Amino acid sequence: MKCSKCGFENKDNAKFCTKCGEKLDYETTTITQQATQGSGNSKNVIMLLVVIIVILIAVIGFFALNGHSNSVSSDDASAGSSSNAVDSSNKNSDQSSQDTSSESKSKSWELIGSYSGSGSGSKTVTVPAGKIKVELSSFPIKNYADNHLHVKGSNGASGGVDWGPTSDVETRSDSFEFTSSSSQTFTIDYYETVSWEVEFYRYQ
Repeated sequence: MKCSKCGFENKDNAKFCTKCGEKLDYETTTITQQATQGSGNSKNVIMLLVVIIVILIAVIGFFALNGHSNSVSSDDASAGSSSNAVDSSNKNSDQSSQDTSSESKSKSWELIGSYSGSGSGSKTVTVPAGKIKVELSSFPIKNYADNHLHVKGSNGASGGVDWGPTSDVETRSDSFEFTSSSSQTFTIDYYETVSWEVEFYRYQ
């Protein structure tokens, strides 16, 4: 039994300290000893946890660095092969774009005739041979049952817009295409219009 006053270690069954004569308190001494032992154990546990955490951080850092370096190496290798493929692809696409560009420059839709007017009536026009596109639009005076703009060719190609009695009074448009080996005659027929327009294009 350790004396709480002078610290002398007495026998377990001693009631007074052999060195200083202090009365020995079993309960207090036991609690103090347990607290001291517990404090020592806590320090040991904390130290052990710190060591384990440091080891884990070192292991994770090692694997992370190795994984990153392997990834960079594989990326460099694939980048090299990809660049070769891209160079080859770019050459092919450059060639094809040049071919497409030369074709697009050689042919396009060109306006060959434009007609417009208002009111009611009809008009006849001649359209040359080739690939032809017709675009038309009109705005009616009111929404009568027979407001219209019709364009019809001698080859049967036709298009147009009209409005019924319940239609909105608004601009309407239409278009159509055809290919002919000879010139064609077209009739433009319009009724009760504020304005109308018909344009003929040839692909050339």
